Amino acid sequence: MSPVDRHGEEPTAQLGDEAPEPTGPVQYASGGAWVVVASGSYDLNSLGPLAEALQAAAEEHSRVVLDASGISFADSTLLNLLLRLHQDGTLRVAAPAPQLRRVLELTGADAVLVVRETVEDAAAAPD
Repeated sequence: MSPVDRHGEEPTAQLGDEAPEPTGPVQYASGGAWVVVASGSYDLNSLGPLAEALQAAAEEHSRVVLDASGISFADSTLLNLLLRLHQDGTLRVAAPAPQLRRVLELTGADAVLVVRETVEDAAAAPD
């Protein structure tokens, strides 16, 4: 599976070109869903690129999966974004890392959001 931009296009490079810097999270299609891969730490100062990617994906795709396995830290800013995107019914959260899973459990958001152990399970989750 090759990484693609939010429009589903693979990046192009010519011989001798330096690899382009990523402009946001890696995204790809899987099992009828659009997957956005998050990694690193997310708070008010760092959420922008992920928020833009998820919002754009939700506007263009009927089912969006956040691959949260690479999230090392998340605060209420990410939680708020996930709950807002969940309202339209397109968002699923896959494989949340331990710290994010704990935030979801403590706040009860795991009972509201569609949270699954794998990207494949999240992509297949019923509406």
